[in-house]
Amino acid sequence: MERVLGRYMSTFFALLRIVAGLMYACHGAQKLFGVFGGVDKQGATAALFSQMGLAGIIEFFGGLLIALGLFSSYAAFIASGQMAAGYFMAHAPRGFWPIQNQGELAVVYCFLFLFIAAHGPGPWSLGSMLGSSRQR
Repeated sequence: MERVLGRYMSTFFALLRIVAGLMYACHGAQKLFGVFGGVDKQGATAALFSQMGLAGIIEFFGGLLIALGLFSSYAAFIASGQMAAGYFMAHAPRGFWPIQNQGELAVVYCFLFLFIAAHGPGPWSLGSMLGSSRQR
């Protein structure tokens, strides 16, 4: 299978980066703008200068940077740290295992973004088009 699909590795990586970045930006849009069912019970979105507001900013703008491949290594590293912190603050107190405490998505995002931070954005990115990122 690697011989067949391996030829398209950069395309698949770009799709992974773009989809993950956009999904992450959607989480931020929930917190910042109240879209996608993100409005709380009082109808208010997260205050910008709160913990939830900071999370929304990192998720929305970081997700867009990751998806575009612009400064994506930095954005992915920050997003990875935010997901680790979010997991230990919100999920770990509810139980040891991620499947038990509903933290699987936070763990997957954390390690996916850590991989993107280490790998770089790849050739299918705005950063590589502008010549500002390393290519592999």
